[in-house]
Amino acid sequence: MRENNTERHALFAFAVLLLLFFGLTFFVVSIVRADNSQDSAASSSTFKTKCAMCHGPDGSGSQVGKTLNVPDLRSPAVQKLSDAELAQIISDGKGGMPSFKGSLSEDQIHSLVTYIRSFAQKK
Repeated sequence: MRENNTERHALFAFAVLLLLFFGLTFFVVSIVRADNSQDSAASSSTFKTKCAMCHGPDGSGSQVGKTLNVPDLRSPAVQKLSDAELAQIISDGKGGMPSFKGSLSEDQIHSLVTYIRSFAQKK
């Protein structure tokens, strides 16, 4: 009888630990998802304030940008560039594009690269 109670207690403890593990896992996943949406909103805001004037809100180029021959950020030519290449272009500038290394953090630059990658699905 004692052995039977011990088995029940062990199974109950195992079930409680398993539920606790899954509960914490789902909690952490929900926090990460919320954080990603905040990153996306911050990236969108940064893009609008720093990039959209020339590149347009959807990356296709604004009227100003088109007169400056800025590339369509949705194009295969831009999307095939590596993340490091895109980050370097944002950081150092290219052609008529100014450098943003003095006004954007490294994290903001990498978030912009991720945001630019999202334009590939919108073309």
